[in-house]
Amino acid sequence: MGGKSSIAYILLVILVLESCCFERTVCSAVTYDHRALIIDGKRRVLQSGSIHYPRSTPEVWPELIRKSKEGGLDVIETYVFWNYHEPVKGQYYFEGRFDLVRFVKTVQEAGLFVHLRIGPYACAEWNYGGFPMWLHFIPGIQFRTTNELFKKEMKRFLAKIVDLMKEEKLFASQGGPIILAQVENEYGNVEWAYGVGGELYVKWAAETAVSLNTSVPWVMCSQGDAPDPIINTCNGFYCDGFTPNSPTKPIMWTENYSGWFLSFGYAIPYRPVEDLAFAVARFFETGGTFQNYYMYFGGTNFGRTAGGPLVATSYDYDAPLDEYGFIRQPKWGHLRDLHKAIKLCEEYLISSEPVHQQLGVNLEAHIYYKTSNECAAFLANYDNRSDANVTFNGNLYHLPAWSVSILPDCKNAIFNTAKVVTQRTTGDHSFGQKKNVNELLLASSSWSWYIEEVGVSGNNSFTEPGLLEQINTTKDDSDFLWYTTSINLSGEEKEAVLNIESLGHAALVFVNKKLVAFGYGNHDYANFSINEKISLNEGNNTLDLLSMMVGVQNYGPWFDIAGAGIYFVALIGLKNGKNDLSSGEWTYQVGVEGEYLGLDKVSLANSSLWTQGSALPVNKSLIWYKVTFVAPEGKGPLVLNLASMGKGQAWVNGQSIGRYWPAYLSPSTGCTEYCDYRGTHDPSTCQKGCGQPAQTLYHIPRTWVHPGENLLVLHEELGGDPSKISVQTRTGQDICSFVSEADPPTADSWKPNSEFSSQVPEVRLTCEQGWQITSVNFASYGTPVGTCGTFRPGTCHADVLSTVEKACIGQVKCSIPVSSANLGDACPGLLKTLAIEAHCSE
Repeated sequence: MGGKSSIAYILLVILVLESCCFERTVCSAVTYDHRALIIDGKRRVLQSGSIHYPRSTPEVWPELIRKSKEGGLDVIETYVFWNYHEPVKGQYYFEGRFDLVRFVKTVQEAGLFVHLRIGPYACAEWNYGGFPMWLHFIPGIQFRTTNELFKKEMKRFLAKIVDLMKEEKLFASQGGPIILAQVENEYGNVEWAYGVGGELYVKWAAETAVSLNTSVPWVMCSQGDAPDPIINTCNGFYCDGFTPNSPTKPIMWTENYSGWFLSFGYAIPYRPVEDLAFAVARFFETGGTFQNYYMYFGGTNFGRTAGGPLVATSYDYDAPLDEYGFIRQPKWGHLRDLHKAIKLCEEYLISSEPVHQQLGVNLEAHIYYKTSNECAAFLANYDNRSDANVTFNGNLYHLPAWSVSILPDCKNAIFNTAKVVTQRTTGDHSFGQKKNVNELLLASSSWSWYIEEVGVSGNNSFTEPGLLEQINTTKDDSDFLWYTTSINLSGEEKEAVLNIESLGHAALVFVNKKLVAFGYGNHDYANFSINEKISLNEGNNTLDLLSMMVGVQNYGPWFDIAGAGIYFVALIGLKNGKNDLSSGEWTYQVGVEGEYLGLDKVSLANSSLWTQGSALPVNKSLIWYKVTFVAPEGKGPLVLNLASMGKGQAWVNGQSIGRYWPAYLSPSTGCTEYCDYRGTHDPSTCQKGCGQPAQTLYHIPRTWVHPGENLLVLHEELGGDPSKISVQTRTGQDICSFVSEADPPTADSWKPNSEFSSQVPEVRLTCEQGWQITSVNFASYGTPVGTCGTFRPGTCHADVLSTVEKACIGQVKCSIPVSSANLGDACPGLLKTLAIEAHCSE
């Protein structure tokens, strides 16, 4: 296609825009050149963040987007989730959490742009990668290759979404916020597996996207062979070395991982903000002009939306906004300051190519000139151990290891990625401190239960020879598939080893209706084996295997045909040695008894099916529990603490809050108390929670509960104690900050042609919306020691509590200049720090 197709694309955009702008006055032209996206004729430097609309609720979208904008974002990026928008072929759903139009309009109302990643393959740790399961059952179909059946369905859905956006006038050329669209997703990572068919598919996908006439540029991420005019973009932890496949395309970063996703049985991954800020600054330093945080808000995998295998319900991602929408500090604040610093350089970044200057070993500068006398610069120390002092333009600068300093005037360093001066939050997570949580314990006396039958029940079973693959049998209508057979034993030998091989993801084993074993895989290797010594009765014995899915595979070459379920069963040790039961006759049932009864539904809350009594059954497999509760007062989100439970799924007022599995503990090793931000990071570099469940708290959106009694239903698969479950909400937060006299002033205080170093740094404290500072628990100016939550006075200490209280009590936000002129000088000649701990509440 080459340069001619790029020119034709731009001419097409101009023609479309002309026809639009005669009728409307608010439409925008979006094109690109080798430096940047061009909006209304001007190159733009853009900060973007991913927020997936179904991973939260419409009622909180405005708040999430407001916080994103205040954090310095220009663009909100989201996937489109085909399997929930078209659950049945030809039947579309765009309501509630899946109201895509409402989400895009909410972003527009906040004054931000949208990058719409239509795909329609999403990955996103989302069930089946976003593909609808009915697609799998079209005879002869092959996903993501030159298969005509797949291309027909993909084109139809792409056109459906594009037409919907056009009807609502949501593309920039129509006055809407959508400035970018994406086709496919990370196909370059797996294209090798599809051979020539993959290469042809990429060309077809690009041509199809362009033919839809969106009038905005299309991108393909991680796609080195993306044809013109499609922009190929970078995904990864670092993209400062990325070069597009054409000199006519800008350098864009569509997935900058703010952390990583969580899987059951794994420790909790996180990414230090110093490293994340370093990666962002390096990207813009070396010529990038668009970067997107994946994720800026991760949210929750409600229901059975989590991908597989074994992706957890929380999709927190260590993002700047946590799973519940609370600001995560210092990540949010440090990145906000970074964005401000980069924004101050925008006119320079879009005016020229970077000029490289080596400053020493692993030390360099990139300078952007607007005129011969006006420039902005980035000074980088990419050594992962040694700090350095460098001379640039005749001035001396200190660069900590693995850091970048930003100089919007080639003189004043207004921001360094390793110097975190923003406020911090005390505690490991939003619900980590009991004093800031209102907790309601669900007493044992109020519970009801229903114990399921083991094995097939009712008229929902069928019999087939051999072992069936699970997904093709269940069509993902349920996580569960019963495999039932009989074993006839004659003679004296009654003990054997039961050998079971499964493709995943977990299975309960019952012999003569008694639980004898439980097996399971993990996210990286879903397959597992069970070898259990069992005792049999003479005559007929029943063998019931409940195979469990925990999310359908969402990534990898040919992931759409990855199997699940049990594929081999044998008895070892009887007289004939090894008795292979795999090819025998098996009876199957899709789903468990409680699903057929509809026990999760509100309409059955008062059914006589439920049992209530003083002896609550605990630590029992395949049991349903029910209780009503009055939600703790407040406006914020709720969580359900399920640490006492085993494995299952939970519903509140008929809505599934997701799968739970606290019984699956992460490995006891691999975590460190302090994770060094210096050096390249990957998903396993920084981990916490070793030897603990991946997740014990489960998000209940506030809008899912109502005044009075609310219904909680649990399906417990392994065994747990529901009497220890609690419902919690936050009542406040503890915040802190420590800033020294040597720290830089805040980036937004810099003014052109001013001496930044002469300005005074500040401690800035801000409460979440709805709260104010109600107490100051610690305030010391001097040499305080400790960390947030454990500060204590040092050898030099000026008690400035009354000064801080006067400035902050009763305020949503406050600032305290860090200077002896303001706070007194208890130790002349000594470098001093101001440390503050405060409490926010209503």
